Amino acid sequence: MTAPEPQFLDDRLAHWAGETPDADAITYLSRTFSWREWDDRVRRNAGGLQALGIGRGDVVAFLDKNHPACVETTLAAASLGAANAIVNWRSAGDEVDYALNDCGARVLFVGAELMPTIERIRDRLTRVERIIEVTPEGGEGDAYEAWLAASTPVGRRDDVTPDDTCLVMYSSGTTGRPKGVMLSHRNLLSHTRNAHDGWRFEPGDKCMVAMPLFHVGGSSYVMFPIHDGVPIVMTRDPDGASLAAAILAGANRTFLVPAVLAQVLQTGPDAIRLFGALKTYTYGAAPMPPPLLRAAMEAWPDTDFLQVYGLTEVAGVVTQLGSHDHRTAVADGHPERLVSAGKPIPEVEVRIVDPGSGADVGTGEHGEIWLRTPQLFQGYLGKPEATAEAVTDDGWFRTGDLGKVDADGFVYVEDRMKDMIISGGENIYSPEVERVLAEHPAVMEVAVIGVPDDVWGESVKAVVSLHEGQQASEDELIGYCREHLAAFKCPRSVDVTGPLPRNPTGKILKRDLRTPYWQGRDRQVN
Repeated sequence: MTAPEPQFLDDRLAHWAGETPDADAITYLSRTFSWREWDDRVRRNAGGLQALGIGRGDVVAFLDKNHPACVETTLAAASLGAANAIVNWRSAGDEVDYALNDCGARVLFVGAELMPTIERIRDRLTRVERIIEVTPEGGEGDAYEAWLAASTPVGRRDDVTPDDTCLVMYSSGTTGRPKGVMLSHRNLLSHTRNAHDGWRFEPGDKCMVAMPLFHVGGSSYVMFPIHDGVPIVMTRDPDGASLAAAILAGANRTFLVPAVLAQVLQTGPDAIRLFGALKTYTYGAAPMPPPLLRAAMEAWPDTDFLQVYGLTEVAGVVTQLGSHDHRTAVADGHPERLVSAGKPIPEVEVRIVDPGSGADVGTGEHGEIWLRTPQLFQGYLGKPEATAEAVTDDGWFRTGDLGKVDADGFVYVEDRMKDMIISGGENIYSPEVERVLAEHPAVMEVAVIGVPDDVWGESVKAVVSLHEGQQASEDELIGYCREHLAAFKCPRSVDVTGPLPRNPTGKILKRDLRTPYWQGRDRQVN
């Protein structure tokens, strides 16, 4: 059945509450809500917020692991013209303090296990007027459930517009303080519409939402099943047991980071067999090492693999490498496409620009990736100067990512500008070196960084983690690179270590790896 084109974030939920009221909408732990029940919870949430004085332009905040209440709060706040700022629940107290004060949240929803963090910083949260505690199961004594039950349902306010900010997502913050990215109804709905072809739901499908909701991979992704009226199975954590339980509950479409895929393949045949039930495995937020991708495609020949590239500032996805390209790249004589980010989705324009001159570079040449799309954010909350630095007057977003576009329109994301290594005047793109080292049979994961060099300015260092039971010396790994790369690109040193540090979205924290080498230097690489 065809639903009307949504203008506001809560439109689709209301549509399915009317068309298929008793069908399952979302399952979370031991609870399942129908579309009618879930819509009623959102309307009660909106009524409760309105009774607390929340209106257009206000901000509320949510601090917990994945929970339907977070999505309910986003939709409810949006219907009032307010925004939900979703805070990274892994943050330390000072970081939570910063985010809540930065966004100016007046109401704060907090998971019960995170209440001790809030209690320690409560005296610093001067703008928070009300704290509402949320428990995973929502049983007796759950303050959020009691608040919903006591609230009077309300509809969308008449003064809400599609360009009102409805979601604030904090950037990863790998350098300096994270910035609040303001996304509007129009931004998020444009993303759902433009990226929709990549998530092809069929009758009987269930969508697993496992990525954290404080990341666009969670909060933007959950809009796809809501858009199509597809049942959701939400996990509280993206751990192996939770993912397996979701698949056993019928979930067959998902989006996860590549690191999860690696863990599944290493777990053994039972896990591999279970994950074979997935019709679609979408991955992004971090590069997929080619050996891992090849192993996954061999292990699950009937699974559609979809790679996505995007950023919080564009509400999520801007390019896709579809299942057909995954399966035919090698046969068509283009194996390099497996490491591309695919092609732009509808309504996304891409330019590759010389960072120094601002001029477009030629096909296949490296430069900064610039984007223009209706998905582009409203700006950084309270930071107009940072917004002006990121967005040109004619609406192009400077991503800070380095890459190229080939003659067939495939986008290749080579590096972050801050991660590019300049050694003796030569630009070295770390993913190129990382892809080579990832092919070594002993290497499980690798990060390539620039470290100080008194002669060359910077030299290339690789930090690697090996597969269990495997061994490889520094000389062996450097020699392996020299077989496949120009000498100036090869690491001059290699550190073999344990698991590499990652942020909550799965990205390796190269800054943490660099810091010990750059301390006390006038110049810092960030």
